[in-house]
Amino acid sequence: MDGFLLINKPKGMTSHDVVFKIKKKFHLDKVGHTGTLDPFASGLMILCLGKATKLAYLFSNLSKSYDGTIVFGNHYDTYDTTGLVEQTKIVELKSNEISSAMNHFIGTYDQLPPMYSAIKIKGKKLYEFARQGIEVERNTRQVEIFDFKMLKFINPLKCTFITSVSKGTYIRSLIVDLAEQLNTYAALETLNRLTVGSYSLNYAKTLEEVTKNDMISLEMYFKDFPAVVLNEYLIKLVKNGVYLDERQIETDQPFVVYDENLQMIAYYEVKNINQYKIDLRSYKKNMILYKMEYEEYSLHKKRTSLERKKKYLKKQIKELK
Repeated sequence: MDGFLLINKPKGMTSHDVVFKIKKKFHLDKVGHTGTLDPFASGLMILCLGKATKLAYLFSNLSKSYDGTIVFGNHYDTYDTTGLVEQTKIVELKSNEISSAMNHFIGTYDQLPPMYSAIKIKGKKLYEFARQGIEVERNTRQVEIFDFKMLKFINPLKCTFITSVSKGTYIRSLIVDLAEQLNTYAALETLNRLTVGSYSLNYAKTLEEVTKNDMISLEMYFKDFPAVVLNEYLIKLVKNGVYLDERQIETDQPFVVYDENLQMIAYYEVKNINQYKIDLRSYKKNMILYKMEYEEYSLHKKRTSLERKKKYLKKQIKELK
């Protein structure tokens, strides 16, 4: 199985748990995901199977949308209601005040990631520091909020919302920043991921429902990409990570390479005009093996040359005697 699955992750399960269950269900060695979803959150997860695990980065720049529930009044160490309450500030909020504050965030802004996150600093994940009670200095990151609206005003301390955001946006941080704008505290009570790019939760299956037939194959994923069919000699070069140019294809878009049996071999990205670079992340092992083979060949040539020189010198010495 080489392709992608749209999974509806249940609340309370880690992203790693989802990967493990799919591995076990379909007896697969290689399964990965395209973006962590917090254990307390539910919704869309895109899993990569087999060879597709090398293409997870294709989803990393896609926007995401969520809906959820905000509870105002308390600040939690985790920025969601699963954590410990650290501070309290009760403010009776009105519906129009919350909506106005949400509008304030439309556009780009510098967001501080939460301590309970998987961002690595000095080789260690932030949540590992947080669990030890250590606050680590971290840099803000520019994110973009495309949409942020209140869905339902439940009471002065609770409402539901929907938002669409750029990659790298922490919804927990967004809610904490929203509360600061309203001169209070807040945390996420629920969070549900609705979309990743054009992929929707509406087409996702639960871990119990999903079958092999639900997989988006690599051929299906790349069906609208420009393509080129190459002969056996060029396919060998492609597998060793060579650049292609206008002699094989002319395009300003990423494209895929097929062999003469119409088997997909590689995914290429445009480097310069009429020069294309193989996705080295997918073929790193091949490149390393190729380099090792080349170095061994070079070493063999040097040894052969030395042996020949030794034989020649021995012959010269023998003749002199």
